[in-house]
Amino acid sequence: MKTNLLALLFIFFISCGDDNQPVDYVSLNDEEIQNYLVENDLQAEKSTSGLYYIIDSEGTGVQPTTTDQVRVAYKGYFTNANVFDQSPSEGISFNLQQVISGWTEGITYFKEGGSGMLLVPSHLGYGSQDYSGIPGGSVLIFEIDLIQVNGGAN
Repeated sequence: MKTNLLALLFIFFISCGDDNQPVDYVSLNDEEIQNYLVENDLQAEKSTSGLYYIIDSEGTGVQPTTTDQVRVAYKGYFTNANVFDQSPSEGISFNLQQVISGWTEGITYFKEGGSGMLLVPSHLGYGSQDYSGIPGGSVLIFEIDLIQVNGGAN
């Protein structure tokens, strides 16, 4: 009887282990972004990293590198249109090395004065863990205006 109980417990614990399998957010996020683009009649480019971006206006000023300080006005929301963050209209300044990798890459597709959209899969955002009110695995959409490029890191 004791052996049967141990065997049942062993089987129970092994079968419960499947609940902790990692989720393939790369595939799920890509599908979610593609559905969002279709539903909203948008055309986007996709980079090799998996970032989708839309350039509404390329801009005419300086094009930043991944180490530049920039000032950007933005609105961030999920694919369900719920806004999770928004800058003031005059924008905020930051170094592109101090933000999510989707921004480090995506902002460099614009020139000063440019505007558009970044559709950031979770592996280029906050990953699979919850972060400051953003659920793990979330696709993040940012409408951005690149106001100013201030040059390289200090």
